[in-house]
Amino acid sequence: MARKADESGDRQFVRRVLIVLGLGALFILAWQLRTLLLMFFGAIVVATVFRAFGDRLEKAIGCRNGIAVALSITTILGLAVGLIALFGSHVAEQVEILRRTLPVAWHAFEARMGDLGLGDQIKHIAQSIRAPGGSSLSAFAGTVLSIGSGIADVLVVIVAGVFLATQPRFYLTGAVKLIPPAKRNLALEAVSESENALRLWLRGQLIAMVVVGLLTGLGLWALGMPSAFVLGLMAGVLEFIPFIGPILSMIPAILLALAVGPDQAFWVLLLYFAVQQFEGYILTPLVQQYAVDLPGVILLFALIAFGILFGTLGVILAAPLTVVAYVLVKRLYVIEVLHTPTPIPGETKG
Repeated sequence: MARKADESGDRQFVRRVLIVLGLGALFILAWQLRTLLLMFFGAIVVATVFRAFGDRLEKAIGCRNGIAVALSITTILGLAVGLIALFGSHVAEQVEILRRTLPVAWHAFEARMGDLGLGDQIKHIAQSIRAPGGSSLSAFAGTVLSIGSGIADVLVVIVAGVFLATQPRFYLTGAVKLIPPAKRNLALEAVSESENALRLWLRGQLIAMVVVGLLTGLGLWALGMPSAFVLGLMAGVLEFIPFIGPILSMIPAILLALAVGPDQAFWVLLLYFAVQQFEGYILTPLVQQYAVDLPGVILLFALIAFGILFGTLGVILAAPLTVVAYVLVKRLYVIEVLHTPTPIPGETKG
């Protein structure tokens, strides 16, 4: 009996060791494929946009869901292609002007800072941002400044988003089968609540991006700034990234304005400040019905953490990742494990 007990204990020990080794190998594999996993999440975000618009079309024209989603994908992609065809050459021209003007503006900025006795400090900050090593915050800054690369990855994400949008139940059913049967209903509920919160956040963010881009572009045009269209487009697109996006969009405009003169830089800075104040105190309350209540501190540190861990793609997807993770933690841990009632973000809205 003692010998059988020893053998049973040995088998249990070996089993546990194998489980630990398997989990470790799975973690290493996931870390090696972290960029691919982030791209997959990006495809989920794209599919969510397609399906949200498709649901609106289904209610508006009363067609089948599959037809509505197909119309949604065709409309959104067609609109994007049409805008590129209409404004592509104009944007390319202004981008080229911006590319030629920014180095001159930077040298003018360094010269002005040198006149104030701050030239060495500015050069040191610029070198620390460009350096491959350095602190984590410097690495994060270098990451966010490289946003705009990876067009091939974006195309892959869009194509994958189309597949996910057209057959969401097929992929969801396959994923849920990997979960123990007793927890499958809970997993489906958590996924549904995460999708609802993500839809609401994306809807509110899209409204903010359009309004901020239009106000910024029109304001810069009124101030006589070069490349006003591109700078406004940049402000709208970077509005997708909380906290960091508005700052990144403001930097090239301020540099260009400084090349003209301090007065122009003051008015440009005032314009960006006014647009952000309008967004915070007027626009945000108007779209509050689409808002997902996320603590600002959590969103800020999640943005920095995802930027340091996953690079540029992590910065871009940090906000929607935080929305989904926040909902899953509340639903699967706080409510299910701790048995503590708590509101799920977005459950009473939309």
